[in-house]
Amino acid sequence: MISMIRPHAMASEAPPELDAPTPLLGGLSPRGFMRRHWHKRPLLIRQALPGVVPPLGRPALFALAGREEVESRLIVRQGDSWALRHGPLPRRALPPVAQPGWTLLVQGLDLHLPAARALLARFRFVPEARLDDLMLSWASHGGGVGPHVDSYDVFLLQVQGRRRWRIAPPGDAALQPGLPLKILARFEPTEDGLLEPGDMLYLPPGWGHEGTAEGECMTASIGFRAPARDELARELLGRLADTADLAASTRYRDAAQPATAEPGRIPAALQRFAADAVARALRGAGALEAALGEVLTEPKPQVWFEPGAAPALEHGVRLDPRTRMMYDAARVYVNGESWRATGRDARTMRRLADARRLEPGEVACASAAARALLLQWGEAGWLQPLQPLEPAAPPQGRSRR
Repeated sequence: MISMIRPHAMASEAPPELDAPTPLLGGLSPRGFMRRHWHKRPLLIRQALPGVVPPLGRPALFALAGREEVESRLIVRQGDSWALRHGPLPRRALPPVAQPGWTLLVQGLDLHLPAARALLARFRFVPEARLDDLMLSWASHGGGVGPHVDSYDVFLLQVQGRRRWRIAPPGDAALQPGLPLKILARFEPTEDGLLEPGDMLYLPPGWGHEGTAEGECMTASIGFRAPARDELARELLGRLADTADLAASTRYRDAAQPATAEPGRIPAALQRFAADAVARALRGAGALEAALGEVLTEPKPQVWFEPGAAPALEHGVRLDPRTRMMYDAARVYVNGESWRATGRDARTMRRLADARRLEPGEVACASAAARALLLQWGEAGWLQPLQPLEPAAPPQGRSRR
């Protein structure tokens, strides 16, 4: 059953303190929300963000969906028929606004708009390693994507118009065959609610849900990363293989191999050698942790950075909105690369990862090596001088990192 809370205070523009009640979470503190609801049960919050406005208007959203570097999808429903088209989606590819039953989804809006990034930052009480992106859904009357299940946590914030949500507890996840979308074959909702602008619905993984626009509407979806175990293993092993020291590698030797009447059989000694090779790769000091940090901060495929001049560090620095930065006890990770960090410099870099900015005084306290690294990141386009955020420019002459 959905818990529903009506807050009594206005929302703050700053991310909430961990123990402070916040309207964003219906009067719960971030600690209380994570303890009582995260990964456990839904929560419907009335006026989580009163007075909320969309990060951009309909014409600008439609224009963004037509850009090559923006991930977008068009979903059109006519009766029991569904159609799906992936972007880029020029305006001529979109149905008329007055046509009912269609939806435009624009993924990763935080990569392109400061307002979207600021909205996503309100949810940084969840580790950055889990936070994914902000998707904006525009729908004409009756638009939606059908009843479905997400494998990750999601906050659904109504930013314009109204949308009715029906939800069902985890159960039968069988899908309708022959459709371009993953639509549940059997959907038996137990709760429903009409969300107005400023209302928000949190859903844990596995809960079936269906949202239907009542008139034109926009919904912001704050999604989270939930890597599958086998996929993560493949990425980690690939990263470990890429960073292996091949010059120091020992080749397989089998001086004691006898003649065999079973040439198709894999030698047991070679199997043991392979197992030892993988074990040695994992035993390297911090090797697995380093690979994980690099994998988690790897930019998305559509993200490119503009190389530029080194920033003036005396004015402070901020991370580019597209930059992923995290840390652990031994290293800092930025955009798929890693550096060891200790002492005062480690504290400075961790502050940059947590706050996504360093004030001039904080930069001044960094060592010469740390300042040189910041300059290097600035030249790569990973950070800029500390100043008001501006929309990211469309990529031209680009570098992946």
